[in-house]
Order: sequence, then structure tokens, then C-alpha cells
Amino acid sequence: MELREIRTFLQIAQKQSFSKAAEALGYSQAAVTVQIKQLEEELGIHLFDRLGKKTVLTHHGEIFYRYAVTILGTVADAKKAVSASTELSGDLTIGTIESICESIFPDLLKKFHQLYPNVSVSIVLDSPDVLLDRMNKNSIDLVYLLDQPIDDKRFIKVLEAPENISFVSSSVHTLAKNDPTDLASVISHPFLLTEKNASYRFVLDRCLASLGKEIKPFLEIGNTEFIINMLKQNAGISFLPEFAVRHEVESGILSILPVKDFHMELYRQVLYHKDKWHTGEMDAFIELAKETFRTSPGSDEHPQE
Repeated sequence: MELREIRTFLQIAQKQSFSKAAEALGYSQAAVTVQIKQLEEELGIHLFDRLGKKTVLTHHGEIFYRYAVTILGTVADAKKAVSASTELSGDLTIGTIESICESIFPDLLKKFHQLYPNVSVSIVLDSPDVLLDRMNKNSIDLVYLLDQPIDDKRFIKVLEAPENISFVSSSVHTLAKNDPTDLASVISHPFLLTEKNASYRFVLDRCLASLGKEIKPFLEIGNTEFIINMLKQNAGISFLPEFAVRHEVESGILSILPVKDFHMELYRQVLYHKDKWHTGEMDAFIELAKETFRTSPGSDEHPQE
């Protein structure tokens, strides 16, 4: 059994395609096919099934996949232990949601690039459910999201901290100038909301439904920055994480609306798969994410160790 065969096997499993794996590795498709055939003959099992246009792992393939990840991870650790150079130069794929990408990632990734200029970072934006599914399929290294606490034995959580999700408006909005109001009064106003698959929008809709209420926004869009710009023009009310509007609130441009009978708290979380080949690039990002959180304005919690 050769390491190149294991690397080829993992690429096919992750990309669900012999041709895409061959392209990523710089091999011909015939060479990839030969490597997998040799690996299957040595193991005495069938590793892949072809279902339509997809190539998927067999039951035995799924078992071998976990060991293959561990094997390459051990090899990487061994190389790192004896290497004279500690400079990181690999790839890192991070899944996150739009509001975190807009408000937290610019400074975080700027610092990361300054510290590790040779690391290539890719960002994947989607809903938490999709991101976790993609991480489970090993197409994402780790996720940084905002959601209800995720307790799943498949994932290791390295940061968890509560974040307030609040109703937000322009500081000149009628409700921003009055005393705290109630939920019914707030939701009677025009709303701009994120799309329904956004974690905090989903939780808001479910909470309102339990009270026999709902919001019918005049605008739904997945771009938090666009919503914030609309709020600055006093175009309505929105429901956003407070960290996403902290700068505008501190500048007096936007206001957090105090609502007497409503409070919501979700959790900022960073996770990776327990079977993931743990790279130095992942470790570096995780440590910087923890440090950035500890030093962020308004943070009085500590990241989960």
C-alpha cells in the first residue's frame, strides 16, 4: 500500500469523481483507476460504487476512509515534527455564514494573512445545515457559524460563545426614540430580513409562530451589508446579530431596539470533524479565532477549550 494510493482514494471520496480527483492530483484518469484497482486488490474489498454520475463509497470504503484520514494525518505530523521549517504554506477551506463573513472575517483574515502569508484560504458561504453537511463530507476543513448550540458527536467544538440577536433600526426611527416597546408593536412596522435559511431568521420565525405571530418582510436578502445600508436610510427594521451592527450602533447611526417581552441569544461556534486530518493551518486559524474573540469589544466570555 502506497501513500499516493491513499491520497488518490481520499480525493475521489471527497470529490465523488475519478475525473475530478485526477485533475486535482495532476494524474491521468487511467492512472487514478489503476491506483484504486491496486488498492482494492491489496485490501480485498470494493471501495467505490458508481451511482449515476456520482462515485460514492461502499460500506467498506467508508470504514477505510476513516483510517486513511488518520494515516495521512500521522504522516503529516511526522513530517512537521522533523521539519526544520515551521512556515505554513497549505490550503484552508472555511465555511461560514454571511453575517460573520461581513463583520468578523475581514479583520480576522487580515491578521491571519499577515501571520501566515503563504496559506491559501477559501471561504464557503451557506446556511449552517449545508456547511455542516459539507464538512461531514470533508469538502470543508472547519466551520465558523452562529446557531443554537450544536451537540453532535461527529464534530469537535473549539469555540462557543453567546451572542445577542436583536431588532435594529435607524437611530432616527420612531421606535428608537421611545421607551422600550413590546413585540407586537415592533413587528407591526416594515421589515427587511435575511433569507429564511439564515439561522437567526429561522429561530425568529419559529419563536413568533409559537406565539401565533409572524413577520412578512417587504424585502428578503442574504446580504447583511445591504440590509445595514437600508437601515441607515431609515427604510425599516431588521433582526440581526449585535456584533454585525456594533460599529454603527457605537457611532449612533443605528439603534438596538429594546423589546420588553422578547430576547434571543444564539452561539458563535467554531467546529471541525472529529475524523479530520488536523493540519497546522487549521490549528493556526483556530488559535487566532480564539484570540480575536477574547480581545473583541463586548466579549466577557472565554472560548471553549
